Amino acid sequence: MTPLLGYTVGWIEVLVLGLVILLLFGNRLPTLMRSLGRGVVEFKKGVQGIDDDSSNRVDDLENVPKREPTSVDSGRRT
Repeated sequence: MTPLLGYTVGWIEVLVLGLVILLLFGNRLPTLMRSLGRGVVEFKKGVQGIDDDSSNRVDDLENVPKREPTSVDSGRRT
């Protein structure tokens, strides 16, 4: 692991710290993970919506009928 203030943190320290966090916040972890999962799903839906919207716009631009060029001067007298 990496040195932290001149002290190398080992796997035992990480395990003890994880157990302490689990004991302190254990009853709130399922709710936290559920809300985190919902947030990820909503983010993915939003990104998918942006991708769908941009591809629909490209398709719409490709399907625009071409107009024949018209003369600007036709029918005008000076």
